[in-house]
Amino acid sequence: MTITQLETFLKIAETRNFTTAASLLGYAQSTVTMQIKQLEEELGCLLFERLGKTVALTAEGERLCEYAAKMMQLEREIRLEVPTVREPAGILRLGVSESLCYHGLPEVLLKYKQKYPKVEIQLSFIMHDTFPATLKKGTLDLAYSLNPPEEYPDLTMLYDRPETLGFYVSPEHPLAKKKKITEKDLEGIPLLLTSHNCSFRHMLLEDLAEASVTPHIALETSSKEVLKQFAINELGVAFMPDLAARREVEKGRLKKLSWAGKAFPICARIYVHKDKHVSMAIRELADLIAENEA
Repeated sequence: MTITQLETFLKIAETRNFTTAASLLGYAQSTVTMQIKQLEEELGCLLFERLGKTVALTAEGERLCEYAAKMMQLEREIRLEVPTVREPAGILRLGVSESLCYHGLPEVLLKYKQKYPKVEIQLSFIMHDTFPATLKKGTLDLAYSLNPPEEYPDLTMLYDRPETLGFYVSPEHPLAKKKKITEKDLEGIPLLLTSHNCSFRHMLLEDLAEASVTPHIALETSSKEVLKQFAINELGVAFMPDLAARREVEKGRLKKLSWAGKAFPICARIYVHKDKHVSMAIRELADLIAENEA
């Protein structure tokens, strides 16, 4: 089997479509079909069930996914580490929490690209409940997450910075005039919250339940931009990381409420899998992020 075959296999597993995978990879569909046929013949098993225009992974295909992702990760490491030149080159796959993109990270990535132009950073958003698995599978090389402080036995932490969550409203909102607010002040107030699988939302709802406050959830979305726009237009109280709302507060479009209730600790952290070799490319990126926030 070849790296090319495994890359094709993973792209089909991702898209569930041979034609789409061929287009994304720049191959003719017949080439993709032949690569998978050769892989199936070599392994002696069926990897995909053909279901009309879509395909589904077989049990064998599911098992191959994890190994194939690790093989692709090793290939990226070889290209980054083996050449004798000291300058890193190759692909670095970074998973990042959306909130961290609002402040600092774009500038860091620009500096990194200027310093190491031969490294291609492939960026994707991550969720707190899935990024450890993607690191284990090798789909990501490192993750820059914003979450409550948790222990991950299978991960190694390269960087840790405390961050904060806050409640945000339009300066014209009635709560904006209060010197302090607590959980009881949120009774009956429309809340603008992150999506169901977000740890921020879980923290707040658990706190409100402990305070016997019934939440009035007016909006659920994974987009912090949408949360901010709804809050700016006086449609509720947005609960989000402070760094995501910094610009709107500076411009006077949002006001952070003075919270006197339970604290909501969160941290910005960089993780790799515990078995992952921390290459120069990874270490340099982690160091740049740390320097930018110093």
